[in-house]
Amino acid sequence: QVPGMKEILLMGFYQPHEALSRFLVAAQQEFKIPIRYLQEYAALGTGGGIYHFRDQILAGGAEAFFVLNADVCSEFPLQEMLEFRQQHGDAHSFVILGTTANRTQALNYGCIVANADTQEVQHYVEKPSTFVSEIINCGIYLFTPAIFQHIGEVFQRNQQELVLEESSNGWQRAEVIRLEQDVFTALAGSGKLYVYKTDGFWSQIKSAGSAIYASRLYLNQYSKSHPERLAQNKPGGPVIRGNVYIHPTASIDSTAVLGPNVSIGEGVTVGAGVRVRESIVLHGASLHDHTCVLNTIVGWDSTIGRWARVEGTPSDPNPNDPYAKIDSETLFRDGRLTPSITILGCSVTIPAEVVILNSIVLPHKELSRSYKNQIIL
Repeated sequence: QVPGMKEILLMGFYQPHEALSRFLVAAQQEFKIPIRYLQEYAALGTGGGIYHFRDQILAGGAEAFFVLNADVCSEFPLQEMLEFRQQHGDAHSFVILGTTANRTQALNYGCIVANADTQEVQHYVEKPSTFVSEIINCGIYLFTPAIFQHIGEVFQRNQQELVLEESSNGWQRAEVIRLEQDVFTALAGSGKLYVYKTDGFWSQIKSAGSAIYASRLYLNQYSKSHPERLAQNKPGGPVIRGNVYIHPTASIDSTAVLGPNVSIGEGVTVGAGVRVRESIVLHGASLHDHTCVLNTIVGWDSTIGRWARVEGTPSDPNPNDPYAKIDSETLFRDGRLTPSITILGCSVTIPAEVVILNSIVLPHKELSRSYKNQIIL
């Protein structure tokens, strides 16, 4: 939807594989725009990756480009960021998307102190130890090619420091550059960095369980911007409560009750009397008659037997605090698995009449009994 958008580049350290290639081909056909995956030879950090591929980024004569971290969900107000840059700063200024967090949780993010009138970033601290600001970095940036000069200066400095540090054991790399700590901290107060504050939704996706919360945010967004994507109550159809997405190829029994905040994938089968709430059911999964699935991610091609109950514990932000964010939950606390969303990997089989509670089941497991608060390897 951004006018003049020429190309989308995905960058990562991961080996490209068949599923990623299929996704890229399908996305190119849907959005009619070139999409490529660029693989880093080593994990280079948020700044090192774009610096390494700077020639690829600038190959089409780009005037500006967006950098989006892949582990966030948002309304992505890209057009608004472009308009904001035209109104603030000059043609070579950079824009960070910011949002408001509560004072306690702000310490877990990059904190931005900005001029109240001009929105120029005057001070930037990544995950401070004491309170700095309630405005946090969303990991969504608008840059011009001039950013590479500033990243290049960090690269040169890193190289010089490595030469001086003979005891570095050779494992450090000058190419590993962090946009936040290495570049933004230096740019703050220079008149080149601005923050555009959004009131729209934003959340990190730091764990598999946080995908449930992200799904809820997107479904809520669909209810405003694309209501046609959401399922409606129809004669002879399942009971729909709240925001529910059902893929057209899914088969849902008319006696099933779905919602709120449920996403049903391609080719999913949902039997009679099934109850699904606050869950994601991925393609090819089968929920047999009278199963109950709550706060759960059901992996591809998994099967849940009749009268089974699969339930997790949500890790939602405080609903009474409008600025609360989802906490980055730790998998273990005091030597025990923290109660969280239940996750079934792909091709998992859950037998009839069992209870799976607050557990993570790795792929291709065929369970024979009930489990509670366990990782099943």
